[in-house]
Amino acid sequence: MSVNSPDAPRTVEVVLVKSGRTKIRYPAELLADDGIRVTVRAPWAGEGVRDFGFVRFEPGDVFTEYYWRDRWYAVKEVRDAEGVRKGWYCDITRPATLSGGELVVEDLDLDLWRSADGADVLRLDEDEFAASGLATTDPRAATAARNALDTLELLAREGDFEALLG
Repeated sequence: MSVNSPDAPRTVEVVLVKSGRTKIRYPAELLADDGIRVTVRAPWAGEGVRDFGFVRFEPGDVFTEYYWRDRWYAVKEVRDAEGVRKGWYCDITRPATLSGGELVVEDLDLDLWRSADGADVLRLDEDEFAASGLATTDPRAATAARNALDTLELLAREGDFEALLG
């Protein structure tokens, strides 16, 4: 679907599912959909400020989010209210689905952060992933998730990470 077609919705509802339950849902502006990758933009949808220690997400931040129907991750470029890039927060997910105005993504607990200057690349929540039991309940998905995290980390450290989003 092209976002320029007359029947294309201009907004979608992003639905992040974790452990079978909706973790968060929020409206986002649909920027592009080429049939493989869906790109949306939305303001920070969390409550107040979330301080991770290496970055703070806060009201006024804007996320440009890239979701793939054929990849096990989503990449979110984070900018502050003045448009200064903070970095990229990457969720390891099952491939996204877009149907009926809802963009549904299942979070698999693993995450990656890459700072705007590329100096900091952090693997996150590996303990949560291990505790999730996915390796036992769905070994194929667990392997795909670990491979996706390794791929993103390699791109973030040594590859052309930003070309992934172009």
